[in-house]
Amino acid sequence: MKYQWILFDADETLYSFNSYFGLKAMLKNYSIDFTEQDYEAFQAVNKPLWVKYQNKEITAEELRAIRFRQLSEQTGQSAEALNQQLMHEMSYVSQPLNGVAEMLQTLHGRVKMAIVTNGFNALQEKRLTNTKTKEFFELVITSEDVGIAKPDVRIFEATFAQMGDFEKSKVLMVGDTLASDIYGGNLAGIDTCWFNPTRHKNDSDIKPTYEIYSILDLVKIAEQGTF
Repeated sequence: MKYQWILFDADETLYSFNSYFGLKAMLKNYSIDFTEQDYEAFQAVNKPLWVKYQNKEITAEELRAIRFRQLSEQTGQSAEALNQQLMHEMSYVSQPLNGVAEMLQTLHGRVKMAIVTNGFNALQEKRLTNTKTKEFFELVITSEDVGIAKPDVRIFEATFAQMGDFEKSKVLMVGDTLASDIYGGNLAGIDTCWFNPTRHKNDSDIKPTYEIYSILDLVKIAEQGTF
């Protein structure tokens, strides 16, 4: 095998993440009809907050408090409570993307695999259990636990500290986001693979070692370093 370890981003790399359906299911419990227009308004607040979190301008707690401020007023629930409820719903809504189950099964036992995510703890364990994918991963590292989000090299260093003996040349980071997954992997000194199923043009200065359009292409990369 070309690689000893593969580190995966979670959302939109391994698992779908349609938060509209999760929010709609959650708010149904409060008799709130959450529309697509409501979701657009939520995302107008939410998306910039994730950028600020990634850039270390706000904490995870601040992100949750701000993004749920309006819904807290509507439901009478705290931001933390709403976040827990949303993560519960997302653990069922969020499912493996096409080809992921086959890829994981093929590589299992041949290469060690871990998840390194900027997502919240409340989702990870439930989702792994609900999707029956827990057995494939040696480690699950979250920015919430580490206190640092990708692309900061420290979240990778925290991951390395739990990996035992390894060679950096045999570690691969796989993710769908250039600015966090690929840039972070580059900073950490490991090979990177940009999962780009929509064939989005890379206009940035961030250069991955590999670029794939199907997650199944990862099998040959792990084996041979090419596909």
